[in-house]
Amino acid sequence: MATTPAPPKAPPKPTWDPRKPQQLPWLRPTIRIRLTLLYGGMFLIAGILLLSIIYLLAAQAIRGGNNQSFQISGSGISFTSETCPVLNAATNDDQLNAALKACNDALRQHALDDLLSRSLLTLLGLAVIAFAFGYAMAGRVLTPLGRITRTARAVAGSDLSRRIELDGPDDELKELADTLDDMLERLQRAFTAQQRFVGNASHELRTPLAINRTLLEVHLSDPAAPPELQQLGKTLLATNERSEQLVEGLLLLARSDNQIVERKPVDLAEVATQAVDQTHAEAEAKGVEFRGKRDPAVVQGNGVLLERIALNLVQNAVRYNVPEDGWVEVTTEVQHGQAVLVVSNTGPVVPAYEIDNLFEPFRRLRTERTGSDKGVGLGLSIARSVARAHGGHISAQPREGGGLVMRVALPI
Repeated sequence: MATTPAPPKAPPKPTWDPRKPQQLPWLRPTIRIRLTLLYGGMFLIAGILLLSIIYLLAAQAIRGGNNQSFQISGSGISFTSETCPVLNAATNDDQLNAALKACNDALRQHALDDLLSRSLLTLLGLAVIAFAFGYAMAGRVLTPLGRITRTARAVAGSDLSRRIELDGPDDELKELADTLDDMLERLQRAFTAQQRFVGNASHELRTPLAINRTLLEVHLSDPAAPPELQQLGKTLLATNERSEQLVEGLLLLARSDNQIVERKPVDLAEVATQAVDQTHAEAEAKGVEFRGKRDPAVVQGNGVLLERIALNLVQNAVRYNVPEDGWVEVTTEVQHGQAVLVVSNTGPVVPAYEIDNLFEPFRRLRTERTGSDKGVGLGLSIARSVARAHGGHISAQPREGGGLVMRVALPI
């Protein structure tokens, strides 16, 4: 039985693109090759120039040494010399020969000293020229790095639309710039997606909670509802309110992690006063007294977010306080070029090793998760994110006798 021959195999695909010219790796105009050629050429030119100048100086010195420095005059044998006056004192041949030898040595030493002094002056001049030329060439080579740095600084200010777009030879700097451009493109897409998600989540999460709150309030307003249903409605309404606070806190935390683009003058004293006024009723109910002097401290930032910092700190100071004779001190001032907001209070003793945990989401003192009526556990996390977004920082220290001292420092 005859077998069918196998079809011929397709030829392998080429591993190179014929449309792109192939370039040998050692012919690529890299920074190393360019710097090698540049500085090697500079050294070569400087060496040739230095040798030429030394040659001319040596020729001049030899030519000056060959000039006649003494004369024979008169009917007899009389020697006169300006450079070798010892010849005038020669009275016989031995003295004359010794004087001529000493004169030659003096002329040779004079020529060498003159050559050395002129060579040193020439070397100094060439060194100044070489440093100036090298500084100019280094600045020209490092110009792309300055462009990359400026773009990175602009991106750090939350302008993710900026790109380097470096042109020039295909060297390491252009490869770095192209890589950073690709990274910035991905970062911009990621931040845009995050902002879109925050906006969508804000709508999708708030709407059902608002509907639930409305329905519960309508049912609670019915006087014919039985007491059990009224109690259940109040419990569900409190749970719904807690969920709304949690959603608002999470959305605010997501938004505040970014840098603040639009900044306006905000007085921390005014912000702190508003926070105290909003918390005054709760403080009176708990028997907490407000203290502190609030001096003007104007910063550039977002007033709503800064008010959230002050409100969270003041609310925490009131809620986590002692049952009797408690107080909360709220002060604002300018220290060392920074606007400072300090909120201190009486309260339970806080161990120093638990301070860092207070700034983590859903973490409280000695509790891992939310479960009390004092908040949702996002206040200090939001405060830290807002402070970082404004270029500042927040710190906490245990107060002697109980309570905390919260300090927010923002650049003016």
